[in-house]
Amino acid sequence: MAVLTGKTAVVTGGSRGIGRAVVLRLVRDGASVVFNFARNRDAADEVVRQAGKEGGQAVAVQLDLAEPGAAEELPATAERRFGGLDILVNNAATHTDVVPLAQTEEADFDRVMTVNAKSVFLTMRYAARHMRDGGRIVNISTLNTVFPAPGNAPYAASKGALEQLTLVASRELGARGITVNTVSPGATDTGLLRSTNEPEKLAMAVAMTSLGRLGRPEDVADVVAFLAGPDGRWVTGQNIRANGGVL
Repeated sequence: MAVLTGKTAVVTGGSRGIGRAVVLRLVRDGASVVFNFARNRDAADEVVRQAGKEGGQAVAVQLDLAEPGAAEELPATAERRFGGLDILVNNAATHTDVVPLAQTEEADFDRVMTVNAKSVFLTMRYAARHMRDGGRIVNISTLNTVFPAPGNAPYAASKGALEQLTLVASRELGARGITVNTVSPGATDTGLLRSTNEPEKLAMAVAMTSLGRLGRPEDVADVVAFLAGPDGRWVTGQNIRANGGVL
């Protein structure tokens, strides 16, 4: 059922993994989606083609959220293209190598905070100014804000900031019927996860999960779709831990 027909959605980091799954799920639900990618145009073009095969519309915009102006340009592009903004999903994220705090470079910290926290602040500020009443904001966080992993300080800190932005914005925007929520995945089976973790670590993640498997990008996308759709109208200021029962 196309419950989002006539809605315009923005998804940051929509060419791979969870972001890709979110774009395609929102398209299937009837939304027109604008998403950004930083470098991999082939992957982005494939998402656009897949959206078209499913009878929907997705637009890929090459923007690196670490660059000045990029975070606000993305929702502005959606407004120009489709005449409004109804849904914002902040999914894009970067991380450093897993190293102890004492060895973390300041430049690495700055980049992680810019992409994972400052860009979220900027897209949410844009939404607070321009989003149509009754809109939806969904921010993608991580299990690591409550399950701290050594060597992961900048990433965890940036996602902690994102979660606080969610809480404040939910209070500020509620009078306009705009809901603001966080979704925190656990270990999700993406190319990034497999490229940055040894097989034994993945097996450990499965063993720690009540449902006995890694998450799939679609598992997370379905939660995002619930929050973005009409059934999520009474849920705001929440952090939904879509992690298969790790916690």
